[in-house]
Amino acid sequence: MIDVDGAQLGIMNIRDARRIAEEKNLDLVNVAPTAKPPVCRIMDYGKFKYEQSKKEKEARKNQKVTLLKEVRMTPNIEDHDFQVKLRNVVKFLQDGDKVKVSVRFRGREITHASLGQQLLLKLADGVAEYGAVERAPRLEGRSMIMILAPKASS
Repeated sequence: MIDVDGAQLGIMNIRDARRIAEEKNLDLVNVAPTAKPPVCRIMDYGKFKYEQSKKEKEARKNQKVTLLKEVRMTPNIEDHDFQVKLRNVVKFLQDGDKVKVSVRFRGREITHASLGQQLLLKLADGVAEYGAVERAPRLEGRSMIMILAPKASS
């Protein structure tokens, strides 16, 4: 049995422990039921739960959620359009998000998959200072996919 201020009261009967807790207008909480003998503590359980939820909320507020953004292209993309896509990828990487870049092949374009791979590698070179290739270009169905991860900021 542990008191409110952390002092050990020793081993005692459950009825005596409940009586002491009721006298102090607090709760008797079983903190280690599997121990021999079980360990109980006298505390304000409502206050304890409130403080615990406050700590969890603060921990959730401080964590960074990484999103996976997607940028789609075709193998015969024009140079200006490619530069726009490149700027978008750079912006996503600077925000700390991962980027999935996919080249969609339509019709007979799939026979020239090497063009899509060259396009993805050109994009990876263009964003090399902001992010690194997490997954190399790989053909999946009618799309070639590459995943870029942001570089750890110092």
